[in-house]
Amino acid sequence: MSNPLLSLNYEPAIQALGGDYYDEVLAAEFPQHILRFRNDKLLPKIGLTPEDVKDEHFIEAFGKFHCVGPFLALRYHGYQFGEYNPYLGDGRGFLYGQVRGVNGELYDFGTKGSGRTPYSRSADGRLTLKGGVREVLAAEMLHRHGVRTSRCLSLIETGEGLWRGDEPSPTRSSVMVRFSSSHVRFGTFERLYYFKRPDLTKKLLDHVIDYYYSELKEQSDHYSLFYSELVKRVAKLVAQWMAAGFCHGVLNTDNMSITGESFDYGPYAFIPTYDPKFTAAYFDYSGLYRYSHQPLVCKSNLHLLQDALAAVIDRENMRASLDEFDDVYLLEYRRLMINRLGFEHLPETDAEKLLQLTIKLLESSQVGYHDFFLGLRKEFSPDWRDDVNQIFADFEQSELMESWRQYYYHLLQTYSNDELKAMAERLKQYNPQQSLIRPIIESVWESITVEDNWQPFYDLLKQICD
Repeated sequence: MSNPLLSLNYEPAIQALGGDYYDEVLAAEFPQHILRFRNDKLLPKIGLTPEDVKDEHFIEAFGKFHCVGPFLALRYHGYQFGEYNPYLGDGRGFLYGQVRGVNGELYDFGTKGSGRTPYSRSADGRLTLKGGVREVLAAEMLHRHGVRTSRCLSLIETGEGLWRGDEPSPTRSSVMVRFSSSHVRFGTFERLYYFKRPDLTKKLLDHVIDYYYSELKEQSDHYSLFYSELVKRVAKLVAQWMAAGFCHGVLNTDNMSITGESFDYGPYAFIPTYDPKFTAAYFDYSGLYRYSHQPLVCKSNLHLLQDALAAVIDRENMRASLDEFDDVYLLEYRRLMINRLGFEHLPETDAEKLLQLTIKLLESSQVGYHDFFLGLRKEFSPDWRDDVNQIFADFEQSELMESWRQYYYHLLQTYSNDELKAMAERLKQYNPQQSLIRPIIESVWESITVEDNWQPFYDLLKQICD
């Protein structure tokens, strides 16, 4: 039987741009191939029936790397913690292939941990198994929160012992395949600016608009409109992170997608409590990428990108577009938080007051960020409209809690029984039952490390989706 993953109609979209954007590379050969995760929910998006795709098909395609075409290590640079780095590029992964989804959109299969490339420098080009597990979990959690994100198609353990400074070593190895809209990064354009190649910048920008902003192609000012749309996408994306309580580990420009999609999160974390200073990466000593700083960093990265795009797009137009970032972000963040509180929409004044009361309560009480919204999901009752004392009756009492309760009660007064039922469903939709704070991830990893027991990992994935 032919392998359905190898029989897909792969499109040479990036390859057709020519060798100025990538290097052809070979995949590493691994001593072992154990499929630890396959994302059957993604297969229908590319026209495949999960039952028709066997585990050995995943191993053949994404562990042994039987060829469908050349593997492309993409070239890019980037600003890392504010410093420009011209020595980047795909150092432990490559573009495996690109396929058209049933929705007509183009998707990338990108590897991580597939071996050395010209950009590996002194590294081994491998991915730790723990790193793969963490990315699988993060992607599914973000997706459950409604965040626009890449996801993992497969994770295969590869039987090597790796030495890492931040994990007990030797640690187990893996190779992962990421399913995303594009692996073109801000840093892809920044590299072309560094080498003073406006011709290649325009060529890449035309490619990006053709494939990922096709609705703009026929517009006379499609270049400026592209940047405006990118600003909006990134502003909404970071609002989604903030509402979900997600802290990206390394918000460098090489980790920002030109399509406005989450990927390559680094040592991410979901905040345990509302703490604006919370920082995910242990090596982020200054807290540059702390939780509350994420909107400003994303806006700054968009500003840095203007230098690279100025070869094609008018700077004044880009400045005007970036001026809209704050308003787009605030509107989206407020909307998402109001949804998490059970409301579909509220008048602006009411929405802003409820949001500020909620933030003050979360920060002051230091109740678990996830626990607060899960508690709202579990305890909400239509009776809250009739008796203010029933609203979070078991919550630790304080002046802030009383102010929040009274205002929530006030907002419920105009709601009908049907609207209250809709609120209960909305609370289920926007507030997952499972959190992904670090102790939960570590507990799953301990079971894998100590007992090679993967059931807690699979159970956690199932709980995330509930």
